[in-house]
Amino acid sequence: MPHAPKSFVHLHNHTEYSLLDGASRIPALVEASAKLDMPALAITDHGVMYGAIHFYKACKDAGIKPIIGCEVYVAPRSRLLREGRVDRDPSHLTLLASNHEGYVNLMKLCSRGQMEGMYYKPRIDKEILAEHSKGLIALSGCLQGEAASRIVENDIDGARDSVAAYRDIFGADRFLLEVQRHGIDKQDRVNEALVGFSKEFGLRLCATNDLHYVHHDDSEAHDVLLCLQTGARFNDPNRWRFSTQENYLKTPEQMHERFEDLPGALASTLEVADQCDLKLHLGATLLPPFDVPDGLKPDQYLRKLVEEGTRWRYGAHADDAAVKERADSELSVISQTGYASYFLIVWDFYKFARQSGIVVGPGRGSAAGSLVSYCLGITNLDPIQHGLIFERFLNIDRVSMPDIDCDFSVEGREKVIRYVSEKYGSDRVAQIITFTTMASKAAIRDVGRVLEVPLRDTDRLAKLVPVYQGRSKSLDDAIKEVPDFREAYESSEEQKRLIDVARALEGVSRNVSTHAAGVVIAPEPLVHYTPLQFGPGREAVVTQYDMKAVGDIGLLKIDFLGLQNLDIIATCLRLVKETRGIEIDIEKIPFDDAKTYELLSSGDTHGVFQLEGAGMRRMVMDMRPQSFSDVAAAVALFRPGPMVNIPAYVARKQGREPIEYMHERLEPILRETYGVMIYQEQVMMAARELA
Repeated sequence: MPHAPKSFVHLHNHTEYSLLDGASRIPALVEASAKLDMPALAITDHGVMYGAIHFYKACKDAGIKPIIGCEVYVAPRSRLLREGRVDRDPSHLTLLASNHEGYVNLMKLCSRGQMEGMYYKPRIDKEILAEHSKGLIALSGCLQGEAASRIVENDIDGARDSVAAYRDIFGADRFLLEVQRHGIDKQDRVNEALVGFSKEFGLRLCATNDLHYVHHDDSEAHDVLLCLQTGARFNDPNRWRFSTQENYLKTPEQMHERFEDLPGALASTLEVADQCDLKLHLGATLLPPFDVPDGLKPDQYLRKLVEEGTRWRYGAHADDAAVKERADSELSVISQTGYASYFLIVWDFYKFARQSGIVVGPGRGSAAGSLVSYCLGITNLDPIQHGLIFERFLNIDRVSMPDIDCDFSVEGREKVIRYVSEKYGSDRVAQIITFTTMASKAAIRDVGRVLEVPLRDTDRLAKLVPVYQGRSKSLDDAIKEVPDFREAYESSEEQKRLIDVARALEGVSRNVSTHAAGVVIAPEPLVHYTPLQFGPGREAVVTQYDMKAVGDIGLLKIDFLGLQNLDIIATCLRLVKETRGIEIDIEKIPFDDAKTYELLSSGDTHGVFQLEGAGMRRMVMDMRPQSFSDVAAAVALFRPGPMVNIPAYVARKQGREPIEYMHERLEPILRETYGVMIYQEQVMMAARELA
């Protein structure tokens, strides 16, 4: 592609996903690059690919070619050796995926570094680098690169051997010598030697800027981030810090000025960008195949199971028109959307759970509106009886992967996940990573500690940040909305500095954990779709891509929730059987038991799922529920949005206020809830009726 005379591509960039080392948030980095008319941009976080999908999408949206890469750690000997200092200091190497094969190889390398080579850092070695080098372009790295570090140590022969080894692995067209200029004396000596190696080996030079933050003004915030990483105070003269403030997104003009004597190193960035042509097919549906009996297709087998399920659920009423029409309608949509295998997969592990005596939940969320789910035993609520609609769950006009939240007892959850892993292959099943970010209050406290602001001042500022719907508001909102906070910001240089640094770091990813429920099941080994690593404690394998990115790829993700309440129910059932000899089937407890509603109305709901909070108990006592629909309404109303309707609902229910409808055609839809719109289904039905 043609390039402007002073074009340049940044090929070595760290985002916030170089945890506690990169301060660049992807949206800000991509936006700034777009303003500079950058034709392409790379992401090369330390040893991980956490942000790759978010980065790819952001670049595509901005009209920038995304280059997916990683700055890997290469073990000095073998990734499998872990002996003291000799194996603690791996060298750095910048890898970029030039095509899909390279992208898959990069994911494999990142996964093996995490799961085989972890020793302080996730390390690979030259052995597996040679195995997975196809489709990858390598840059020799920063001052911590193998050749550069040997040059600094005056081991020129060792540096030459390193260059030769990487040239042999990647070939002369895919290995470049990385030159950087941040005003560090060592870099001049390294660059001089690399220019010599370039001529000796016939290798291209490539200029990079080792970006760690977006704007020059962000250098202090990045410095504070390094303090958080190392537990140091900002004013500690002996702490680890970057020696210059040059690791920001420089303009093409600035890079040309820095490297005017090495025009080839600048041109190489454009050549590498042209070499890279990775196209990811996001939004696909990657369902694992489900083995069905011979001669049947997944759609046919699902229909057979649902027909059996209607007889189990409805008995003599299985042939009623309402049941048959609803089943046919849902199966038609499932067939058209191609999700039959999804329902079979979920049905299968629910069947395993029930056969294994694992207590399962009755179903929640939009899946409760599916008759197919009810007849497969995935949910336990009759959607026809309770007036639930299927379209909220799966809609031919808005095709997206169905989402069934699966509730199991805490102990049972692990058994079900193990069953799924064994059935589909342990290399195709993993839990999902999640990232803890710096919320506004925490950012103030963290930054205050690093800058050694008196604790009383930091604490006062943090407490001034308002909380909305259980989350602290942003610091920008706090400045706008809270006069005392704004006054502190405008009247004190110390507090302004603290808040400004906290604003720069607010929302940055801080550490990783395992998603409480999410599990992915892939049709091929997962490492073809997402890099992997061990979760905290190294007990479970997790994806390096978070829930959103996994969904963007199209992988099947299912929430396996472990509910302590189900363990309590299971224990109660066991104790009743042991002490009284009575076996209770909770699925047969009637919905019209008067004593249950009497108990709920008294507010004695400690330990009752979703009804045990103090505010909810007060509401239930005011409402005095007398039917299951009243309980459902209570749970739906007690949320930040609909809460304003609680007084009207209670007053109308108890006859203290007349029941009114916004339009006469809404009466059948809102009659059950006394004219108050509570459920998403009601919104959808109202829109359909009035339209």
